[in-house]
Amino acid sequence: MYSEIEALANEIDGAFFVIGAAILAIELLNALFRGKLQKKGVLDMVASVSTQLPYLVVEVVLLTFAYAGYVYISDNLVMWSLPITTGTAIVALIASDFIYYWEHRLAHVTRVLWTQHAVHHSSRFMNITVAIRFGPFEGIASALFHLPLVFIGFPAELVFFSIIVVLAYQTWLHTELIGRLGPLEGILNTPSNHRVHHGCDDKYIDKNYGGILIIWDRLFGTYQAEEETPRYGLKRDYNSVNPLSVWFSELPKFCRDVVNSQSFGESVKRVFGRPDWEPKSDP
Repeated sequence: MYSEIEALANEIDGAFFVIGAAILAIELLNALFRGKLQKKGVLDMVASVSTQLPYLVVEVVLLTFAYAGYVYISDNLVMWSLPITTGTAIVALIASDFIYYWEHRLAHVTRVLWTQHAVHHSSRFMNITVAIRFGPFEGIASALFHLPLVFIGFPAELVFFSIIVVLAYQTWLHTELIGRLGPLEGILNTPSNHRVHHGCDDKYIDKNYGGILIIWDRLFGTYQAEEETPRYGLKRDYNSVNPLSVWFSELPKFCRDVVNSQSFGESVKRVFGRPDWEPKSDP
């Protein structure tokens, strides 16, 4: 069953990759025929794809250690183990989606996490390549946040299965080709719901954190329907298509602010406070 769950995860990931590739081809052809395939847009796509270079290097090492850690905890610290069945796979997937919601939400309000997640939000465009635009160390938070599933008794294989599926599902969300999908908008994360998440307009900031299900946002008060077309990207003025700048866009200022902190309390807030936190200036 272990090999079967791994094979299923790879099949699902592969299926969404094919869907994403098809959407990207349509996006490019549509832009080409409409005369809207601009140099900056193409360079931005290249920058998005380029983030996979540092991300995958870190991810291969991280996943190796994370998987080994999960197995060690499961074998030595947890006295029970849930079986791998269709039922437990569904429960693990729902649980992982719930964890993803909170992991994602915290990444928006905790500066050290935002240094990585901001890479995903730094594009002024919305196309399928944004789906693979990741900060190099973004996977570290995911590995830590999913540890509770191992302690509950889910086998490491199921935990990784659920992580892969939640991320793979989101590939098709990064496009303007697909409009609103009726009743599904209230249940699932859709391209319309996710366009809102990438908007930097005041009404769209920090909304729609869900991975597969948008129900979490409705339950916890972070849902916003798409109304006018969002302005994509970061709130601050950031328009670079330089790959190195995109990879590490938030880190230089983050490091300067932490190093230049005037007190231990300020350094803590610089690391764990909101990304826009600044000390109060003297009157």
